[in-house]
Amino acid sequence: MSIRRLALDQPASFAFAPETLKAAQGWMKSFPAGRQQSAVIAILWLVQKQEGWVSEPAIRAVAELLGMPVIRVLEVATFYTMFMLEPVGTHALVQVCGTTPCQLRGAGDIIAVCQRKFGPRDHRTSDGKFYWQEVECLGACSNAPMAAINDYYYEDLTPESFEKILDDFAAGKGPQPGSAIGRQGAAPEGEPLTLTDASLYDGSLARPVTIPNLAPKEPA
Repeated sequence: MSIRRLALDQPASFAFAPETLKAAQGWMKSFPAGRQQSAVIAILWLVQKQEGWVSEPAIRAVAELLGMPVIRVLEVATFYTMFMLEPVGTHALVQVCGTTPCQLRGAGDIIAVCQRKFGPRDHRTSDGKFYWQEVECLGACSNAPMAAINDYYYEDLTPESFEKILDDFAAGKGPQPGSAIGRQGAAPEGEPLTLTDASLYDGSLARPVTIPNLAPKEPA
C-alpha cells in the first residue's frame, strides 16, 4: 500500500457548513448511544463533499465532534483512498481506472489524454480546475475503459469521447455520465444476445397462484 500523507500546505481552520453539520449529526444518531464514533467515515465523506478534500483542521474538527483522539481520525483518513488529502480540481476530480480489464480495452490511451492535457498524475493543473490520478479497479470492468469524474462513472471511453467530456467540464458543463456508446447498464455491446423474448422475464408467462386460507379454524 502506498504511503499517504497530508498535504504540506494546510488551511488555517475548518468549519462545518450548517447543512454538513446537520447531516453529520444525523449519522451520529444512526448508531447506539456510546457508538457515535462509528460515524467517522460518513462524516469524513461529508467533509470532503463540502471542501473537496480532507484537511488537517477538518480532521481535528471531526475528532472533536465525535469525541475521539485526532490520531484515530487521521488513521481513517489516510487509510482509505476515497479521501483526498490535498486540494483537488474545482471543476473535476478525474480518476482513471488502470487495472488489467481497462488496460486491455485501451486505458493506456485514456491515461495518455490526461498526461497530455493535465501533466503528471496525482497532480492539480495550474489553473486549479482539474486533478487527475490513476486508480485501481472501480468495478465497471465490463464497460472498460472508464473513469470516475467527481461523483459519476464515464464508461466505454475512447480518447476522442473522453477528451470531449473533459472539455465540457472545463467549460463548466455537466456531461451526461454513463456509457459513451449508449450501452444499457452492463449489457453486452450491441443488441441483446439472450433473453430477447420479453415474455421470459416480464411475468406474462407466470401461472396464477392460489394462496390457501391459513387462518385458524374455529373450534367445533
